[in-house]
Amino acid sequence: MNAQQAKMVADFLIADFEREMDTTMRVMSAVPTDRMDYRPDTKSRTGLGLVRHIALEDEWMLNAVADGIFAAFPDQSDACGLMHAAEAVAYYKKAIPPALARVRALSGDDLLKTADLHGMMQAPRINFLCSALKHSVHHRGQLSSYLRAMGGTVPSIYGPTADMQVGVA
Repeated sequence: MNAQQAKMVADFLIADFEREMDTTMRVMSAVPTDRMDYRPDTKSRTGLGLVRHIALEDEWMLNAVADGIFAAFPDQSDACGLMHAAEAVAYYKKAIPPALARVRALSGDDLLKTADLHGMMQAPRINFLCSALKHSVHHRGQLSSYLRAMGGTVPSIYGPTADMQVGVA
């Protein structure tokens, strides 16, 4: 891939990430406040843990792409201050657009530079941008699968869900 191609791919991925943002915020907003501690298994994150993970790591990954270096993983404990889905949604809404703008400002040459994810993986920054989008959608899918068991409803993701009354007057 050359620099011009990397820039074109990045522009596509950023636009796709922006389109996914509203859906991600709808899913996070659907988490019932009184069931944030729900987890389907002891190995699984809680609803609150997933909401924090999405909000904090999406920003972290995008800023890592922009910076060319991965900072320490974000603190996802109570110390992060995100105690409810509404707080995570507000954080996400505020943090993600500027992080995407920083990535959008990168040149094609910058996007092709290798970044190192704490020694676990080395790849061009454009690859990590793609991973950021996949990461977000993956964890949003996890969270959406919790919603009914938490007593909530699943909002529209890529179309109507069984929880929506479609075609009812």
